[in-house]
Amino acid sequence: MKIACIIPSRYGSTRLPGKPLADIVGQPMIQRVYSQVKKASLPAEVIVATDDERVAAAVKSFGGQVVMTDANHATGTDRLAEVARKHPDIDVIINVQGDEPLIEPSLIDALGQLFIDDSTMTMATVASPLLEEEYNEPSTVKVVCNKKGDAMYFSRSLLPYPRHAFVNPPLKHIGIYAYTRDFLLKYAQMEATPAEETESLEQLRALENGYSIRVIVTDKRFVGVDTPEDLKRVNEIFNKRK
Repeated sequence: MKIACIIPSRYGSTRLPGKPLADIVGQPMIQRVYSQVKKASLPAEVIVATDDERVAAAVKSFGGQVVMTDANHATGTDRLAEVARKHPDIDVIINVQGDEPLIEPSLIDALGQLFIDDSTMTMATVASPLLEEEYNEPSTVKVVCNKKGDAMYFSRSLLPYPRHAFVNPPLKHIGIYAYTRDFLLKYAQMEATPAEETESLEQLRALENGYSIRVIVTDKRFVGVDTPEDLKRVNEIFNKRK
């Protein structure tokens, strides 16, 4: 089984223009993400998918692998599917966002291992405990799982609603996905679904079409970079590590 990690990276960002090339302690963010992903042991390939020549040039400058994709893709899934179509030798694709320079390599391996251990697995993702200050943040996506560890629903609202005290801690969805190549290509062809459009959460498309999404729960927390404040915080973390 060949596992590959694909990092979608768009240059445009309303809150942080040129985000993939933002400096993190002397290196562009896309290089920091790439370096973290390369620490995982299961992926045979790490590929940056971008629609911008500036990002592609940066990846080539540090020896990374890059694939140019169409600039008109409506979603990140469409961008991944384009890369998947160009690589029929890949069996499982793990999607790490290009703004996660602190991604934990062991989680990438844990996602890949799910597919090695279970040939029926089609899609998986990650969650961590939800902090109380995140309960009412629409930008923080929540997920509730069944006893098998599969997602029942994702929402920008608090799930489950605490009519009584929480029996289990609520979970925050972390946007790292793994798919079989076959399922990813099928998923990209599905029409948008009602809950997906209502919540603006693409993963609901899989659930509404009757597919399962396995959820790995971790106690690790990450700092994604969406704003200048996030970038400053990540730089501080890397400086402390140095």
